[in-house]
Amino acid sequence: MRYLKVNKSSLKIIETLQNKHRDQIVAKINSLKDDPFPVDSKKLSGYSPYLRCDCGEYRIIYSVNEALIEIFLVGKRNDDEVYSKFKRRYKNN
Repeated sequence: MRYLKVNKSSLKIIETLQNKHRDQIVAKINSLKDDPFPVDSKKLSGYSPYLRCDCGEYRIIYSVNEALIEIFLVGKRNDDEVYSKFKRRYKNN
């Protein structure tokens, strides 16, 4: 069984969302424990350990290994800002 880790910045974003969106994202994140590679997931080119999946209007960027699924970032999916934030945070890791 894989463990789930959601970083603080993603939790803050999730907490600020409307109930409907928050519930959808939480359900999607929890479903990643059972199926870490859903049909809508894709690898981020140039950032090999990271994948992304969609949840309504939002995009979830995460990584998977044998024991852990780490949620790295949650952001608006039609907004390129989610990738700008990802690149900044990726450089700082």
